[in-house]
Amino acid sequence: MPYIPKENVTQSFKSNKGIFSPNEVIKLDNEHKYTKYGQLELITTSENISDVNSVDFTNIKEDEYDVHFITVSNFQAVSSSISGGVRLFEQGVIESGSVYDHAALKMDNSTGSTSNLQSTASSGLGISFDFDPQTSRNVYFYLYSAGDPTKFTVMTHHHTGINNSAIVYKFGGGGLPQRSIVDGFRIYSGSSDNMNIDSVSIYGIRTYK
Repeated sequence: MPYIPKENVTQSFKSNKGIFSPNEVIKLDNEHKYTKYGQLELITTSENISDVNSVDFTNIKEDEYDVHFITVSNFQAVSSSISGGVRLFEQGVIESGSVYDHAALKMDNSTGSTSNLQSTASSGLGISFDFDPQTSRNVYFYLYSAGDPTKFTVMTHHHTGINNSAIVYKFGGGGLPQRSIVDGFRIYSGSSDNMNIDSVSIYGIRTYK
C-alpha cells in the first residue's frame, strides 16, 4: 500500500500516518484501523425473538465503544398486557436489585394526557409501559460509559406505539448509580407474560477521548 511515509508505518485506530487513496481508506476501515468518530458501527443484530420473558445481550464490546445505540423493532406482548424494561450486566452478573434511577414522560394523543413516571429505587430501566397484545411498540435507547469503571452507566430512551387505537409516546432516561463495568444488558417483560420482538440491533459509537 503506497502510504506516505512508506517505511516503518503501523496503522491503527487513532494513529494513522500518511496519505491514503479511497481504496486504502476502505481497507483500513474494514480492518477497524481508520480513525473516524461519531459513526454507527453495527455490533450485532438478533431477529425473530419469540415468546420469551427476557433476552440477554452480552457481547456489546464495551471496551471499544463509549456510547451504544440500540433499536428494538416491533416489540409486542404475546398474551397479556405487559411493560418492558432493561437491566444491566456488571462483569457478567445481572443487576436486578431495586437500585436503578429512572424518569420518563408519557403522552397519549387520543386524550392529550401526559403523565410523569419516576423512581429512585427501580428494579430496571423502563423502556415501554403497559401495552396490549398484537399492538406494536418501537424503541431506541442509548447507553453511555458502559465500559468505564469510574463512571455510572446511564441511558436515554424513546418509545412510540399504538394502544387501543391511540398513538402513545414515551421518552426519558435513567441510570445505574454505581461505578462498574457494564458488559451487557437484558430486555425483559415486566410480568410473567412473554413478549415477541422482531429485531434488536446494537451499534457502537466511537467518541473523542
